[in-house]
Amino acid sequence: MKLKELKNFQVPGFLAGGMACGLKKNGIKDLTLIVSEVPATAAGMFTQNQMVSPTVPISRKALKASKSMRAIIANSGNANAFTGPQGVKDCRAVVAATAKALDIPVQEVLTASTGVISVPLAVSKIEAGIPRLVNQLSPKGWTHAAEGIMTTDLVSKICAVQYGDIVVGGISKGSGMIQPNMATMLAFLASNVRIDKRTLQKALKAAVDPTFNCITVDGETSTNDMVLLLANGTAGNPGVKAGSKAYKDFVTALTHVCKTLAFKIVEDGEGATKFVTFKVSGAKTTKQAEQIGKRLANSLLVKTALFGEDPNWGRIIAAVGSAGVPIKPEKLEVVLNGTPLVKNGEHVKGVTASSLRKKMKHKEITIAIGLHMGKAHAETYTCDLSYDYVRINAEYTT
Repeated sequence: MKLKELKNFQVPGFLAGGMACGLKKNGIKDLTLIVSEVPATAAGMFTQNQMVSPTVPISRKALKASKSMRAIIANSGNANAFTGPQGVKDCRAVVAATAKALDIPVQEVLTASTGVISVPLAVSKIEAGIPRLVNQLSPKGWTHAAEGIMTTDLVSKICAVQYGDIVVGGISKGSGMIQPNMATMLAFLASNVRIDKRTLQKALKAAVDPTFNCITVDGETSTNDMVLLLANGTAGNPGVKAGSKAYKDFVTALTHVCKTLAFKIVEDGEGATKFVTFKVSGAKTTKQAEQIGKRLANSLLVKTALFGEDPNWGRIIAAVGSAGVPIKPEKLEVVLNGTPLVKNGEHVKGVTASSLRKKMKHKEITIAIGLHMGKAHAETYTCDLSYDYVRINAEYTT
């Protein structure tokens, strides 16, 4: 199977759009709507944070209760999280207004929010904006939809691929408060593939685990995060069955889209100057490899050293040793952008600080950790931690 990248993409049978309804200042887009022209099967994965916006339980419940979905309505500029009973009412009001404008059942609408926590939602502005947004929907509206969910993002994030008659595309947002735990972001995916609900959910998990769930910017898990996937079946393909070649092809395409969107989030990490990959191999279990990768990717000392291009590899081995995974130091191997730093638990002779600094000036850095204790491996993706990250988050609400 060969995937074809689509630039100004359309997903057959879907309309999308984004506009400003007044939640943000200066006419910046803050409302997004995605609509399937026919009933679609749906799947979703949600944040594991216990403090959640009502968008999370309301969308989760809708997915479980309904056989099909038609729309996703999302706003930026306000998370509508920790806003009490009124927040729940406001969330349901947005769903109801969307259903009314589209003339579809309320149970076929999914919803999401992103922005500042614990601020009442100006729901009247959203209700007034929805009918106007419905009139602006277009098969080519995905770029506008991506812009409507941005918060501290510097760039919009879109991706789509095609194989045969099947298209898989989507948008995402995320820049800060990013930690692998059903990942900290919003992502809305769509496909014209014909597939049943249970198989779609299985495929989504298979695509999210090695992508969105393997990124981190700052180790923080937010209150609103979700990945939603709609599949409307307009491709006319035979139903996709789990384990079949058609299923594997779909998962491959879906994973490609998820990985591209996930990488765009890391590249757009607040204040980020480098994209960093931690490759952990030789672990006893995949879970242990992931645990070490996440410890490295969330280490403030490692991340600041990467920003400062400081070849202090002692921070790396210290983070590995504090990950809570049994290791044998005498077997440890560390390689930075192809240059061995540690082998058999000892510093490799002849490697100078000046040569390492040159390696660390690269915008893309790969640090490989060899444990030599088993066959399991995992990759984790992150960025460096810069002065701008502190500035952006110190001034977030001001």
